[in-house]
Amino acid sequence: MLIALAILAPWIAPHSYSYQNLELGAQPPFGSFFLGTDTLGRDLFSRILYGARVSLLVGFVATGVALVIGVSWGIVAGYFGGRIDSLMMRIVDVLYGLPFIIFIILLMVIFGRNIWLLFGAIGAVEWLTMARIVRGQVLTIKNQEYVLAAQAMGVSNLQMFRKHIFPNILGPIAVYATLTIPQVMLLE
Repeated sequence: MLIALAILAPWIAPHSYSYQNLELGAQPPFGSFFLGTDTLGRDLFSRILYGARVSLLVGFVATGVALVIGVSWGIVAGYFGGRIDSLMMRIVDVLYGLPFIIFIILLMVIFGRNIWLLFGAIGAVEWLTMARIVRGQVLTIKNQEYVLAAQAMGVSNLQMFRKHIFPNILGPIAVYATLTIPQVMLLE
């Protein structure tokens, strides 16, 4: 329901979210101001609807960025193993130790208030756990008998990813994505 309200905000919001009327400042709910007004006389209901749009957009876009980076990183690390896996996971370990909130704030100060930069920066921060989850799943799946049989038959790496590995890791990816959306919204 919240998603529907956010999408329909331009049509159901009774007032502009930015219109100010100081004479109506800090009023309780009345008339067409369903939740009242803030100290600048702006309609709180309209501001909540439009704010939900931004929060949901941040949640979905940043989660999408995190999924693309994390799934790709985890599949490559888990499937190829050995030194590649060790190097890629050490990079993830180093990145876990960095204070990413400071990184995001620094980006916003340097490049200004760009909402798309915020989406990308948050998504680029949230991919680490997804990479670990996917890597673990790939390590488990790549040692299954059907995968070993496909390798023995000469199936290419791309076909192996598409036919055997990726379909079997979709469950954990979907679960983590549903947990990442609210996490990213809170980080926003």
